[in-house]
Amino acid sequence: MILILLIMSCIIFIITIIVMMLATFLSKKTIIDREKSSPFECGFDPMNYSRLPFSLRFFLIAIIFLIFDVEIALILPMILIVKSSNLLNWSITSLFFIFILLIGLYHEWNQGALEWNN
Repeated sequence: MILILLIMSCIIFIITIIVMMLATFLSKKTIIDREKSSPFECGFDPMNYSRLPFSLRFFLIAIIFLIFDVEIALILPMILIVKSSNLLNWSITSLFFIFILLIGLYHEWNQGALEWNN
């Protein structure tokens, strides 16, 4: 009985290896495109000279996205805990947090960080 299980597991292992090798050979591309095989890095071509100037707007937009993403992650639990907390404390905390976010948004808008065409 153990010998039959050992033989069957070896056969299944060999079939699995053959199927994986066939899948590897069949999925290979025959035409290699330079543009599709190169990584896209922040809006500039990585195959060119690496010291070319590029726009810092890409990084600014990424930082603003991360800030607003973290803010949403902090606001969503506030909605869930409204039933289990004191309404006055919850209101003061929520309004204070949203006030800080609005001040930050106004500052970014005033500094021109949200305008792409400068």
